[in-house]
Amino acid sequence: MALTDSLDELITSGAITPQLAMKVLQQFDKSLADTMVKAVKSKATLKGHLHTYRLCDDVWTFIAKNASFKMESSDVVTTPRIKIIACKNGDVLDAKK
Repeated sequence: MALTDSLDELITSGAITPQLAMKVLQQFDKSLADTMVKAVKSKATLKGHLHTYRLCDDVWTFIAKNASFKMESSDVVTTPRIKIIACKNGDVLDAKK
């Protein structure tokens, strides 16, 4: 959210173009996904009420209400609402070609 807000401010002030902002967001998404695959090794269990789910262009979107995450370390994190977006890893797509 902070990145999107900052990019909106830069576009509004004329410091960057909307096309550059989209490239920044795409690179952020790719870098975050790569980091999650390489660096995050812990697992969590999610429990909650599945409010909405959809599949569009090989991208799953899930919205859960009153969700709780139980981490491997036995820590529990709760939230009233969470949105999870899941898509294919770029490496998987390249392997199929």
